Amino acid sequence: MKVSKFKQYLLSGVSYAIPFVASGGILIAISIAFAPMTSQGPDFSRAPFLKLINDIGTVAFSLLIPVLSGYIAFGIADRPGLVPGFVGGYIANQVGAGFLGGLISGLLAGFLVFYLKKIKVPVYIKPVMPILIYPVVSSLIIGFVMYRIIGAPIHDLMLSITKWLEVMGTGNKVILAIILGSMIAFDMGGPVNKVAFFFGAAMIQQGNYYIMGACAAAICIPPLGLGLATLINRKLWTEQEREAGLAALGMGAIGITEGAIPFAAADPLRVIPVIMAGSSVGAVIAMLGKVGDHAPHGGPIVLPVVDNRFMYLLAILVGTFVVAGIMTFLRARSKKKAEAAAA
Repeated sequence: MKVSKFKQYLLSGVSYAIPFVASGGILIAISIAFAPMTSQGPDFSRAPFLKLINDIGTVAFSLLIPVLSGYIAFGIADRPGLVPGFVGGYIANQVGAGFLGGLISGLLAGFLVFYLKKIKVPVYIKPVMPILIYPVVSSLIIGFVMYRIIGAPIHDLMLSITKWLEVMGTGNKVILAIILGSMIAFDMGGPVNKVAFFFGAAMIQQGNYYIMGACAAAICIPPLGLGLATLINRKLWTEQEREAGLAALGMGAIGITEGAIPFAAADPLRVIPVIMAGSSVGAVIAMLGKVGDHAPHGGPIVLPVVDNRFMYLLAILVGTFVVAGIMTFLRARSKKKAEAAAA
C-alpha cells in the first residue's frame, strides 16, 4: 500500500475528529479556566454551572477516539466500515488503549471489512451484506481483538512501566525527566501518558512535587507547540489544520495534551517524535529548575500552585518553541519536496 493512501485513510478519521477535539476541548478549557483552583486541581463543588460545562465538554471529548477510529475505517471500507470502526474505538477507550488503540482499531476494522467485501456471495444475499453481515461479523472480530488481544497486553505493560518508574524515581533526575516527558507526549492522554501522569500524582502524596512539576510542564507542550507552528507559517497548513491549531493552543493552556491528537493522527511518524523531544526538553528544564507542582494537573493554568514559577514558564516556553520550530522546518521541507516532485 502506498504511503499517500495510508495517510489518506488517517486524514479521513482526523477530519471528522477535529470538531470533537475543538468543541470538547474548548468547553473543558472554559470550565477549568474559571473554576476555583485548589492544591487538588480545579474545584467544581463551588461552581455547579462550570461543572455542567465541563461534563458536556468531557462527553464531546470522549467521542474523539471512537469517531477517529470509525472514520479511518470509513476511509478504507466506506459505510460498512463505520460500525466496527466505532465499536473498536469505543473499546479502545474502555481498555485504556487511547489514541494509538483508536488508530489500530480503525485500520483493523477498515481492512477487515475491505477484504470481507471481496468474498463472493449469492446474489440474493448481497442486499443484506452491508447492513447486517458486515457490521455483525466485523464488530465481533474487532471487539474480540480489542478486548482479548490488545487490551490485556496494554494493561500488563502499563503495570510494568509503573514499577520501572518507581525504581527510576530514585535515580538520575535528567534521565527520569526525559522518560517522563517522552511518555507524556507519546500517546497524548493515552495509557502511556496516564502512567507517567499518575506516577507524578502519586509522588505528590509522598511530598515529592518535582516529579509532577516535570510532568505538568511536559503535558501542555505538544498542543502549544503544534498550535504555535500553525501560526508561524500559516501557508504550510490547511485551513482545517489552522483551526485545529487554535483549539490546541486553548487546550494546551489548561493542560490537555489531547489537543495534539489531530496532528499526530494525520502524520504520526513525524509529529510524535517531535512532540516527545519538546516535552522531554521541557521536563528536564523543570526538573533541573526544581519546579514543584502541588496539583495533579498541568499547563499554565496551575501556575498558582507551582513552586519556582519562572522556571516552570521557561520550561514550557522552551519546549513549545522546540516543537514549533522543528515542525515548521519539517513541513517546509516536505512542501518543497512535493513541489519539486510535481514540477
